[in-house]
Formats: sequence, C-alpha cells, structure tokens
Amino acid sequence: MALPITNGTLFMPSILTFIGIPGLESVQCWIGIPLCAMYIIALIGNSLLLIIINSEPSLREPMYIFLAMLGATDISLSTSIVPKMLGIFWFHLPEIYFDACLFQMWLIHTFQGIESGVLLAMAVDRYVAICYPLRHAIVFTQQIVTYIVVGVTLRPAILVIPCLLLIKCRLKLYQTKLISHTYCEHMALVKLATEDIYINKFYGILGAFIIGGLDFIFITLSYIQIFITVFHLPLKEARHKAFNTCIPHICVFFQFYLLSQIWILYPIICTHHLVQSLPTGPTIPQSLYLWGKNQAH
Repeated sequence: MALPITNGTLFMPSILTFIGIPGLESVQCWIGIPLCAMYIIALIGNSLLLIIINSEPSLREPMYIFLAMLGATDISLSTSIVPKMLGIFWFHLPEIYFDACLFQMWLIHTFQGIESGVLLAMAVDRYVAICYPLRHAIVFTQQIVTYIVVGVTLRPAILVIPCLLLIKCRLKLYQTKLISHTYCEHMALVKLATEDIYINKFYGILGAFIIGGLDFIFITLSYIQIFITVFHLPLKEARHKAFNTCIPHICVFFQFYLLSQIWILYPIICTHHLVQSLPTGPTIPQSLYLWGKNQAH
C-alpha cells in the first residue's frame, strides 16, 4: 500500500491504477470488442505465418527468417498489452502491482525495439539483394543471420533495463497512483513522480534515438539507395519485380514508425492532462498491423 508523505504525495505506491482511455470510460467495454477481434486475428495470422515458414524448407532464406521473427514479436508485443487492456475494459480490473508495471514496460519497449531492429535487418537484406545480388549469399550466411537475430533481441532488452533501474532507485515520491493509459509506458509512469525526472527523460529520449532513431535513419538510407539502383535497371520487368519486393516492406516500415510516434505522444498528453486536473481526481489501443506484414512476401 502507498504510504502518504505529505498532502497528495505518495511514497512508492505498491499498486498503480489504470484509468483507461481518458474521456471514453463509458464506452470502453465496446472498444474492447474490435480490440479483441484484432488481437485474435493477429494471433491466428502470425501463428499461421510461423507455421508455414517453419514447415517449408524453401522459406529458410534470411528474408523469411526476419519475417517470421517480425510475426513472433508481434504476437509477443500484442500479448503484453491486450489481455490487460481487456481486463480493464470488460472486467474492471484496472490495478497492477508497481513491479509488474515495470516488467510490462520492459516487455513492451523491448518488443518495440526488436520490431524496429527486424525492420532494419529486412531493409539491409533487400539493399544487398537488389544492389549487390551476387554478394547476398556471401553476406547473409546462416551464421551472420543468427548473429543479427541475437543482436536485434539483446539490444533493446539491455538498453531498456536502465529505465527500470532509474525509476525504481531514483523516483520515490509520486503525486498520484493513477496512470492515464491502458498499459505501462515509460513517460506515462515517470511523469507521475514529484521528483526531478530530467535524468529519466534524458535516458528515455537517448534510448529511443539509439533504437528507433538510428534504425529509421539507416532504413531510410537503405531504401533511397535501393530506389536509385532500381531506377537504373535497364529492364522494365526487373524494375517491376524489385518494386513489388520493396513496397510492402516500406508500407510496414512507415506504419510501424507512425504508430510508434502516436503512441509515444499519447501517454504524455494524457498524463499531462491528468496531472493538471489534480486534486479533483480521475474523471486506441495499439493497432496490430498484421496484414501488411503477411503480405510483405
């Protein structure tokens, strides 16, 4: 239980409470219906994708390995978020232990970072395949692909850990235990503290740039070079084939980063609104973009 220190200040609340989607509390039960449908579709679609890639020997190329990893990450990310959201919307279970909230935050940001890294790996794979087709088999050996998969997984998993430690060790006093969101997100949680959060915010921005920012830059440069190479291909059929390979990847790429920006700003805006309204008290879920991925190849 949170221990009150001063008027309106809590010391390390052991339990936090989600208020859901601000302003839409009365219709959240209905919002849960399409959310649940999307979640089931994502689970089924990504599971079928994994089964097909695993059962077909001809799909053991790097391109399909990365696609399978993207599908597995999508299942993991949505499972880290949606069940708790449905618990809030349908069963009125808004509470979560503080440590469980930190763990959920680690899972969410880790899987987001893995997805970003996989998109970068896919972009580099297409860059080598189109710009240097004769070197593709030499560059993307089974050993190199294994190293890429391990690196893409460990990079966000390690970089997110200091965020948890900075919250757990530095932030002791909180002005409320109400999170104006449907899941635990770094800035939504940090902004509840009454203490100086500059270091937390700085590392959060730094981590986001190291993972998402650098990936975005390298992916963009890769596809610019790909398009330059494609436009110089002499045969129309070759250009058409190259475009058919890259366009679905680019759609997934822009969809991922657009949704990421929306869901980075959403909790910040909502949390600011909640804090401004204190002490009066409390007054779209992340989209699952399976279809673009499954149609990528």
